[in-house]
Amino acid sequence: MNLIEAARSFVHIFFPHCCAGCGDDILSHEQLLCLSCMGRLPLTNFHHYADNPIQHIFRGRLPLIHATSYVYFTKDSLLQHLMHQFKYNNRQQIGSWFGRRIGEALTASPGFTMPDALIPVPLFAARERKRGYNQAHILCTGMAESMGIPIWNNIVIRATSTATQTHKNRIQRWQNMEGRFHLQDAAAIRGRHLLLVDDVITTGATLEACGQALLSAGNVQLSIATMGFASR
Repeated sequence: MNLIEAARSFVHIFFPHCCAGCGDDILSHEQLLCLSCMGRLPLTNFHHYADNPIQHIFRGRLPLIHATSYVYFTKDSLLQHLMHQFKYNNRQQIGSWFGRRIGEALTASPGFTMPDALIPVPLFAARERKRGYNQAHILCTGMAESMGIPIWNNIVIRATSTATQTHKNRIQRWQNMEGRFHLQDAAAIRGRHLLLVDDVITTGATLEACGQALLSAGNVQLSIATMGFASR
């Protein structure tokens, strides 16, 4: 064992780096999940298929170039556990890790057309201040690292707060989101292909409302990617 390896072992004794899924402490600092938890992630592989369930959600609602989600989101699952840590326990490294995985998957997909920029779905300003970050933006930081494209913030803003979407049906969710997003800089995105990013998609109401605000600029191509897909 060389001095660097010995130093790392010493540090690990007092500051163990644990798996974000199961708590196992055998990980290096470059890893987020152990091999067992990695194998438990239910990957969708939607990025390999043009006619996938995410495309179906938005058919007739938004004209999309690509649409995908990285993993299936189900109740009491590993992903729900990770998502809760990411959104509510300040574990931002979970979001950036998933962002890198999403970006790597999209970049390696032969049918994927690289966008000009990433657009994180914005939070209402007061909610972002309370949380300290926008989870969609954290995902974008990892994706930008893998894809080599910029993140464009403040192109669209969430002008007002919204009631929780939990327990609402698709129509109620759309009514809850309608008119909540305002386009700030239409000129900056005309003629561009944008990848709109959020954490989880259920009915697609939030992404639809935000996507329509972006498309209102005119001559915009739109794609969508999320970390999780909560199928019903």
